[in-house]
Amino acid sequence: MAAFRNDNLDASASVAGILNEKRCPEHLQVLKTFTAALRDKEYRDAVDREAFSRLLKALSGLCDELQAASSEDKDLQSVPLQLQLVAECFRAQRNACVQSTRNQSLLRELGFIDVSLKLLSLLQTTNVENRDDIFEPLRCGIQFLGNLAVGNQECKDDIWLLSFPNVLLQLLSVDDEKAVNYASMVLHTCLDEAKVEELAEPQNIQLALRVMELCRIQPDLDWTVLIAAQHFLKSSALVESMYSGMSHQERVTLLELLFAQLREEDTDECGVPPSVARFLASSFQKGCGAVLTLACGSTSSDEVLQEALTVISLLDVLCEMTSDLRQFMFLQNHPDLLVTTVELLEQVHAIGKASKNIFSASQSFSSFSGEGDSSPVISFKAHLIRLIGNLCHSNTDNQNKVRELEGIPLILDNCSIDSNNPFISQWAIFAIRNLLEHNTQNQELVAALERRGTADYSALKELGLQVVERDGSLLLKPVRRDS
Repeated sequence: MAAFRNDNLDASASVAGILNEKRCPEHLQVLKTFTAALRDKEYRDAVDREAFSRLLKALSGLCDELQAASSEDKDLQSVPLQLQLVAECFRAQRNACVQSTRNQSLLRELGFIDVSLKLLSLLQTTNVENRDDIFEPLRCGIQFLGNLAVGNQECKDDIWLLSFPNVLLQLLSVDDEKAVNYASMVLHTCLDEAKVEELAEPQNIQLALRVMELCRIQPDLDWTVLIAAQHFLKSSALVESMYSGMSHQERVTLLELLFAQLREEDTDECGVPPSVARFLASSFQKGCGAVLTLACGSTSSDEVLQEALTVISLLDVLCEMTSDLRQFMFLQNHPDLLVTTVELLEQVHAIGKASKNIFSASQSFSSFSGEGDSSPVISFKAHLIRLIGNLCHSNTDNQNKVRELEGIPLILDNCSIDSNNPFISQWAIFAIRNLLEHNTQNQELVAALERRGTADYSALKELGLQVVERDGSLLLKPVRRDS
């Protein structure tokens, strides 16, 4: 082992030989030897400060040469070799940081972060015949930043200070999926609560929006999804700022991620703050009328369709939030949310009955067998009823409010099978159950509707109830098992 270690130390010393010489392939081999030596933990722990100082000087020299070649369009023939040398320097730096807090701190103190970031920015404007030559050093340089940051708060803070927001935004916009993935990893590693709040500021919001764009166009990039789920969705300031600057299509992506977060996390630990729920409820109330324009069919523009899809996604999130997630049940008292939902259900139901359109009930199940295009409002009416049921659960004031808005017969009128609204009858039964529970006035209303023949008795039977007359009054009673 001693002989091997001596060879490695010779390799680090030989880096000094390339500092004042014209670039040649032999220099690349010297760097490769140094990079290989750094894979050995014993050697990594033994490399002295001077070896890294020489590496930094080599990296700085390459940065100056590339900058000169790029600005003056001269000596472009040497650029491919310089790019290979840059990549190899980055590999050496990357290897030096593996499981070595000492080397991380040493490279930070020597100034590697600043020079590396300058090179990464410069690489994206370097004029080369083959753009693929740029990607290798970009990938290696970004990987170095990632290894430097892992488990080292001072390195994380310095990378953030020197790269936020412009350089990080550049790296997330590179036309290379691997480089973008590595850059996402660096961002994820550096982020904390305070840095997320910085992202919410208007001058920095483009970086957050780029992350969300990547979630939409490259959903297989796990790091961007993790950034959104573990950091972005936990900041109400950032969510509101992003939402305001997003297209409707991007808003749908944000809401889909939020929906998945609500479903996957522990019911009491989803991390989404109450203020986000309030903001989304208000956004639903403000924009819900856009869905009604879909009744026009082909006359609806793509922008109108995207706006309507945003409303549909907002409704899905609100349904999930109010489905027995205790931290969001305050939405039962959100001003006029229940009123808006009942009135929207009334409008959608009336439009669907007035003429044949996208909101009309259907008994055709072809869309579920893969035939034809799926309707954008599939389950929308059912989810409106679901939200009403959630908002009325164990809440007498809301039960009474729905009765006053004449919402009970409206819900009872939606107990039939509708292929455009799978499980609508089940959600209607659920809502009626929540509306009748411990509410005598609502029970009496339903009983009176049944007597006049305007209530769907099958829905009551599903609830295990029947209407009986006693002393001139109509009451709801449990159905006997033998009846």
